[in-house]
Amino acid sequence: MIIQITVIDRDEQPHLLDAPTDMNMNLMEICKAHELPVQGTCGGMALCSTCHVYVLSDQALPTMSADEEDMLDQAFFVQDNSRLGCQIPIQPDLEGLIVQLAPEAQ
Repeated sequence: MIIQITVIDRDEQPHLLDAPTDMNMNLMEICKAHELPVQGTCGGMALCSTCHVYVLSDQALPTMSADEEDMLDQAFFVQDNSRLGCQIPIQPDLEGLIVQLAPEAQ
């Protein structure tokens, strides 16, 4: 199954992305597959914040793990709706998800 997710880049441009739900991918990997400027330096282990996004829609997301929470505590530009893209698995109920890439730390 393919769902659609909107990712707003750092220049405020929206990108409507197709995301397969049957490949065990996460949001960071979808962004990288569509060549958006997401680094994912740690490879999805919640050990960096280079896939930091702001969740703008109201889909139910998995509960934040302690590792993700700890990493966001150290990240820049954190908001109440901050999440790490690598910790958001692509599932059918995320159809219509809207996120915005957080600014990169300088």
